[in-house]
Amino acid sequence: MKKKVLSMFLASAMALSIVACGSSNGGAATESQPAATEAAPAATETQAEAPAAEPETASELTDGKFADTRKITVEIYDRGNDGGSDPENNMYTEYIKKGMLEEHNVEVTFKKVPRWTEVDDINNLLAAGEAPDICVTYSYPTVLTYAQMGGVIDLSELIEQYKADTPNLWAWLGDQNMLWDKDPKTGTVWALEGRRAEQQRIVTFVRQDWLDKLNMKAPTTTQEFEDMLIAFRDNADTLLGKDASKMVPFSTSYDVGWRASNIITSFMDPNITDKEYYINGFDDRAVTQAATKDAVKLLNKWYNEDLMWKDFALYGSGDTTEDDMIKAGYVGAFQHNWDYVFRNGEDAINSNLQRNVGEDAKFVPVDCFQNSEGKYAKWLYSSAGDRKLFFPTTNTEPLASLLYLDFISKPETIKYLQAGEEGVTHEVLDSGAIQIIAAEGDAIQNSGKNIDYTITCNGTYFGDQKLADLSIAYGYAGQDPELVSAADKISKADGLEPKNVNVGVIEAEAGVGDTLSAKRDQVYDQAVVASEADFDSVWEAGIADYLSAGGQAIIDERTAKWAEYFGDSDMLP
Repeated sequence: MKKKVLSMFLASAMALSIVACGSSNGGAATESQPAATEAAPAATETQAEAPAAEPETASELTDGKFADTRKITVEIYDRGNDGGSDPENNMYTEYIKKGMLEEHNVEVTFKKVPRWTEVDDINNLLAAGEAPDICVTYSYPTVLTYAQMGGVIDLSELIEQYKADTPNLWAWLGDQNMLWDKDPKTGTVWALEGRRAEQQRIVTFVRQDWLDKLNMKAPTTTQEFEDMLIAFRDNADTLLGKDASKMVPFSTSYDVGWRASNIITSFMDPNITDKEYYINGFDDRAVTQAATKDAVKLLNKWYNEDLMWKDFALYGSGDTTEDDMIKAGYVGAFQHNWDYVFRNGEDAINSNLQRNVGEDAKFVPVDCFQNSEGKYAKWLYSSAGDRKLFFPTTNTEPLASLLYLDFISKPETIKYLQAGEEGVTHEVLDSGAIQIIAAEGDAIQNSGKNIDYTITCNGTYFGDQKLADLSIAYGYAGQDPELVSAADKISKADGLEPKNVNVGVIEAEAGVGDTLSAKRDQVYDQAVVASEADFDSVWEAGIADYLSAGGQAIIDERTAKWAEYFGDSDMLP
């Protein structure tokens, strides 16, 4: 009865929110997108009809196992990789299923959800009462929306009650990640935060073979980068021959705020206060941060001077047009996730370039966007605050679900899921480093470092930090470890780590994520492609629309919350 009542309530609430917010923009094709969510009505008495499942008692476990077999379902992303393994049934899922059954007598079933529409799909599953017992999302507003509807279990008492039964989970995530989202007033914990083993975000990549042909050095300043783009444009015949018309000196995607992150950061005040960054930091694309407009004005200049891909705004999340263009050899430079050119083994960008263009063709990482202090500042990920792990109230096996999170947080489990089997997915070098090799069949990892299974761990770890540090350069099958190591170092040079400002729930953020994400992308895209004469008016109109759609309400509430908790201080204690 509980499932039926909750399903009816969530479905009706979701229908109202769709009318209010419109359809989703699909999310960004990155691993960091604070994905969209539908509008959330305030909590009502209907919540009382859908109470959270009564917690198990630890005494039901004997040597960590249930007497009777329990069953749980776990969300797994389906990335639609051509030639990839079945995300629900492969070498890694079998390892997990076997281990959970042997150690805890828990039967695990995986339920795939398309990666690039994951918020929409989880919305639908939650509304239908059919969500997996363990759900994963990059969007905390999604969790908050359904928590307000009475559709998410408050984990605060459960994680404390079963702390002794989940030592690996607590050891890996620690208090910081376990309690990252704990409300300072109510004490509720709607989600646990995965831990980032790597904090790198964005790197600038340029074609080394094009630099060599033009007898140019790698750029080290913004002006040198622009000069390089001009040289690529003006020497298209030399660089591309009969394909000169396909020349793209600098490429980006519709998600400008992410893809041009290092350029945007270089325009920011190096001494920005914690207060200012927090108040405008509800969206990590920095659209309302001071000086962002100046950074976008530079992109607008490049666009109007034919230094950028003209059609970047036409292709949305998950589309492969840009990647295909880069692999074919038509692009001179772009910014993306720090390891983007090395991912996917034989289908990696550099591997494709060598096949399609020649052995010398490759992208190399460069650091060239300096701020006013001459530093190559760039925002990193926080070591906490990764994917949000939550249990819908249709979950009747919370202890079994916590045991699952504990199992995948064991060092030996993380190592197997990331490295696989020696001789099949990796080799051990004389130094002891793990070198990933190309896999086939059900041994293929559909996501880098297998992060879709290591949902409490994002990034190279292998169960041991020293081993991870030794192995990171060898973590990409068929790629030059020296280039990987260079990208790793550049991505962290002069890095800035955001802080966790825990002031409880910001009510204005619930239910507007989808609307604001779509409008944010429109602000960036329309401003970049505007004529130089119209840039200021287009930018200001877009920002005004963004703020009126909910952005200003969030800024105002964050400002008030900061004052409530930190008074007149501009910096965190």
